[in-house]
Amino acid sequence: MVVLNKIYTRTGDGGQTALGDGARVAKYDLRVESYGTVDETNATVGLARLHAEGETDARLAAIQNDLFDLGADLCRPGMEKDAEAEYPPLRMADAQVERLEREIDAMNEALSPLRSFVLPGGSALAAHLHLCRTVSRRAERLVVHLAADDDVNPAAVRYLNRLSDWFFVASRAANDDGARDVLWVPGANR
Repeated sequence: MVVLNKIYTRTGDGGQTALGDGARVAKYDLRVESYGTVDETNATVGLARLHAEGETDARLAAIQNDLFDLGADLCRPGMEKDAEAEYPPLRMADAQVERLEREIDAMNEALSPLRSFVLPGGSALAAHLHLCRTVSRRAERLVVHLAADDDVNPAAVRYLNRLSDWFFVASRAANDDGARDVLWVPGANR
């Protein structure tokens, strides 16, 4: 259980922050930027949930929890040291990726194939889910960049890749199963 009695610590006033293993790094470090953008994604999901109900809201709540798991995973470098850690670090699991895939497949069954690219919009929920999609894509780019030079859980990368797909398919479902999708018309305003 996490207990936060004091919110400010002043330890970051010099432009550094602590990673999950205690190491101090610059606040602009790529690892910090990566899990910070995951946190930003989570905030956009919170906005989307203001427009969601029922099963969609429950799925978004699960995604928010997953995103905290993902942040915890990313803030802890050195997967090779996990076995010797006093407390086992929280890592993303393939089961979380597989759940997203099952949900994508279930939502996609009701959708007709696309004949054009979709513009963000339609319903309020769909527009917010598109925002979630674009922010999660940015998080994915940062995590992939981090993984090129540092130790990153492969399940974390897979999760972010599926998550943006989940948001896209969910946005179409939120637009009356695609009937209210706003389609791109190439060159329409020339």
